[in-house]
Amino acid sequence: MVVQDKTPDQTDEDARFDELDNSELPQRILADAYPVLKQFHDKLMAEGEPRGLIGPRDVHIVWERHILNSAAVVPFIRKAVSHDAKKRVADVGSGGGFPGIVAAACLPDCEFTLIEPMERRVEWLNECVRQFGLDNVLVLRARSEEVINQIRKHDLEPFGAVTCRAVAPMTKLSGWTLPLLKSHGQLIALKGRSAQVELDKAEKMIRKYHGAHAHVCLAPVGEGLEPTHVVLVDKM
Repeated sequence: MVVQDKTPDQTDEDARFDELDNSELPQRILADAYPVLKQFHDKLMAEGEPRGLIGPRDVHIVWERHILNSAAVVPFIRKAVSHDAKKRVADVGSGGGFPGIVAAACLPDCEFTLIEPMERRVEWLNECVRQFGLDNVLVLRARSEEVINQIRKHDLEPFGAVTCRAVAPMTKLSGWTLPLLKSHGQLIALKGRSAQVELDKAEKMIRKYHGAHAHVCLAPVGEGLEPTHVVLVDKM
């Protein structure tokens, strides 16, 4: 798609477009969650860059890079909590809502806790929850370590699944996520192409926090779009 120069009377907002705006792909992939996530998309297009939630290079690929990429974890979450009565999921370092807001919209039968330490991002997440009517989402302004301490003190139940995206290397991420999980829960982390290298480096840390069967899956994002990498680690 060619980006045309703005005419003198065009505003920056008028010039904004997403490469998948005229495609049926988002609606086909997101199905029942599409109406909510279309609102999320529009909010990101209008406010995401000014509020520091997406980069300037991402404005034209919000559907692909942020929403559909996040939705790639949905089948893994669904499977991880399929035998869990409460279906509780934590999203660590939720940021702009990736993948937490997207996954919560796709899985209304799951209870999501979005863990985010930065006040301005927490404000954004709470706006999204209210605006989109996501009754299955709780936003916590906290660091992962604080939530882990609550679990250790039995003030909070551990989770059946934990998700995250672009938070930290697996050497650090293991200690921030695996202690949040109940026994037989699963870490589901969206990663880049170096996912296997990260896993190899983090082998000792994964074992330290009772993780097992760590492996990388190539997860489809959508027809004609580059797949993404998902790291799966079971909690023993």
